[in-house]
Amino acid sequence: MNARIRALSAGGAGLLGMAVLVLLGAVPADAAEPLPTAATPEQAAAAPRTLDTVARFFARDGALARAAERPRIEGASVPVRILSPDFVAGKPGAAVARVEFHASKAVAADGRAASLWTVRTADGGWQVVNIATGDDEVRYALQGGRVLPGGTVFREPQIDAWYVQKGTKVLPLDEDAVRAVGAGGTTLAAYRERVGKAYGDKLPGSAYARKGAAGGYGPGSAAPAAPAAAAPAAHDEPAVTVASTAAGAGAVLALALGTTAAIRRRSR
Repeated sequence: MNARIRALSAGGAGLLGMAVLVLLGAVPADAAEPLPTAATPEQAAAAPRTLDTVARFFARDGALARAAERPRIEGASVPVRILSPDFVAGKPGAAVARVEFHASKAVAADGRAASLWTVRTADGGWQVVNIATGDDEVRYALQGGRVLPGGTVFREPQIDAWYVQKGTKVLPLDEDAVRAVGAGGTTLAAYRERVGKAYGDKLPGSAYARKGAAGGYGPGSAAPAAPAAAAPAAHDEPAVTVASTAAGAGAVLALALGTTAAIRRRSR
């Protein structure tokens, strides 16, 4: 079985890759040089060396000859939001989710799709730091815009559920979310109560996190390096950087109930 997430062990992305791997139980890809940075997520995703790496990703296990047509980037990137620990903790004014990275959809010559995760670097550019099979991030962003125009699409990673929220409404976008809140959705207050009960004792700083059950760090294990300063974000969004994304992934780790429910797996 292949995990959906396959992190690139490259440069500043190493910490993010480690956090993702600890959460999802994924197998790291071969070590590689850091992918190029660019002025926008779309440019970073479409860079020739990035597409060469994506081609190798699609060609793994002999699924597609590397000599086949180069993958293409389809559409614009989208911000990907993850359930916020501040919201779970009930902090006043906390948004339901926060931006962790941007995603672009790559399509192989045989039609298979992959998601390229892109974050800001310390110098303010954008860099692809992870490749994941499938197009969940872009697909649910588009679906959420149709279901609740102007809403915030986000993922609850512990159960791999996607939602869209606007005002007091929280509506499900996939089967996992329907199982959690019902086909008709729920109110924002009721959703906060549900996730507070489910994850409130597993937040960063909790006994659950301190003993290493969530973050993957057992007693005596080295803690991650301190994050670098975040670059200013465009369009009034929180700054998303390699360091801040790793920190965000760490927060998600501290929320995790287990690793197996957080990913979708594909057969070889």
